[in-house]
Amino acid sequence: MENSILHKADTRGKADHGWLMSYHTFSFANYYNPDRMHFGALRVLNDDRVNAGMGFGTHPHDNMEIISIPLEGDLEHKDSMGNVAVIKNGDVQVMSAGTGITHSEYNKNSNQLVKFLQIWVFPNKRNVKPRYDQITLKVEDRHNTLQQIVSPNANDAGAWIHQDAWFHLGKLDAGKKLNYSLKKKGNGLYAFVLSGDLKLNGQLLNTRDGFGIWNTEAFELEAVSGTEVLLMEVPMAIQ
Repeated sequence: MENSILHKADTRGKADHGWLMSYHTFSFANYYNPDRMHFGALRVLNDDRVNAGMGFGTHPHDNMEIISIPLEGDLEHKDSMGNVAVIKNGDVQVMSAGTGITHSEYNKNSNQLVKFLQIWVFPNKRNVKPRYDQITLKVEDRHNTLQQIVSPNANDAGAWIHQDAWFHLGKLDAGKKLNYSLKKKGNGLYAFVLSGDLKLNGQLLNTRDGFGIWNTEAFELEAVSGTEVLLMEVPMAIQ
């Protein structure tokens, strides 16, 4: 039997640090909700806005797949593997923290916000060698279709992570309908609406709403208005 869970935008945890405004779909830092610890292997979905010139100082991670998706502005990244990079809208950054890394993230610009999603996924392999990957996608390739941005396979479209997970971005015109079939049995899908209004299997979702669905093989998306949506297919059982 199909199951689903709705997380309206205004029910998310909120952290206002002045220089940082962060909305947490799942428990994170000072936001703790025992009913919202994770969705399957999807552990963190943070919707962050960082003021000009500000950012996160060097901090550690281990045994987590970390995906950053810039929405606006330029985010500068430095890490203990020697990577120095700037990511912006159209880019996707992936880090496999594995045995352990440290990194920092700063707003590159002194005159505008940077907005990005930080997503953590539990890996299916522990203590892997840390790795960094960054790709640049053609934004026009998600117009009225689903553009794959993350997969488990290094030779597939998008970046890859140590998990049987597939992420897609779609930018849909009002009235556009699409079908999505899950890639792997036992997976569920969590949809996050970046902008606009969308029906997913008949459930109306608005900007920044999240909706998880599992025990299903396929479902329909219908854009009620011009909509941008992120779909995250992940295993529901954590290894």
